Amino acid sequence: MAITTTKSAYRKGIVDALPFVLVIIPFASLFGLLATEAGLNVFETLTFSIVVIAGAAQFTALQLLQEDVPTAIVLASALAVNLRMAMYSASLTPWIGGAPVWQRALAAYMTVDQSYVAAMTQYERAPEMTVPQRMAYFFGTVTPVVPLWYIFTLVGAMVGSSVPDSWALDFAIPITFLAMIAPMFRTLAHVAAALVAVIVSLIAVNVPYALGLIIAGLAGMITGAQVEAWMERRKPGSMAR
Repeated sequence: MAITTTKSAYRKGIVDALPFVLVIIPFASLFGLLATEAGLNVFETLTFSIVVIAGAAQFTALQLLQEDVPTAIVLASALAVNLRMAMYSASLTPWIGGAPVWQRALAAYMTVDQSYVAAMTQYERAPEMTVPQRMAYFFGTVTPVVPLWYIFTLVGAMVGSSVPDSWALDFAIPITFLAMIAPMFRTLAHVAAALVAVIVSLIAVNVPYALGLIIAGLAGMITGAQVEAWMERRKPGSMAR
């Protein structure tokens, strides 16, 4: 689909994001169901998804809430998990930084893994796109994603409120995390970061208030950054040795 106008850019964004629906529907439903299983009511669960709109951070917070971790630690852990959004924003800025403030603010709120990946792929493939076309494409990518995140969070919450406690669905949270991170192992830096984070989290498992999660996350990020820097230095033609 050729992009010649903002309308065609918006339509292409929608089309490119349609495959993500297969992921968003079960994830949102599972979050809604597990949130009510953890003790949140339907309104609280839906508000959680609307305000935070970040699957990994929401599942992290939910896991810690079930363990009666202090609120400050829950917020810090969710923030640590969501730090990648700062990196997403930094890499999107050269492409859409010239857009009006209200559009950038809305894009910041709606930036999720799916919209970021689709947008960056398109921007790099078609650098001739204008800023309005890039923004239209970005909003197209979130059109099938964001509303479905809200809707199926609500569906999951409504279903979850009728699920018997004897079903014990807590096990689904760690399984969900495994499904979320598995496709991210694309480079040696990713693998090294994950491996170090796992090892440190096991070592720090007895740290009070689940702070081992933050410690492990920081250790993983530092390791990943160092490995990536090392890989850059080893590239042919690199001046840094």
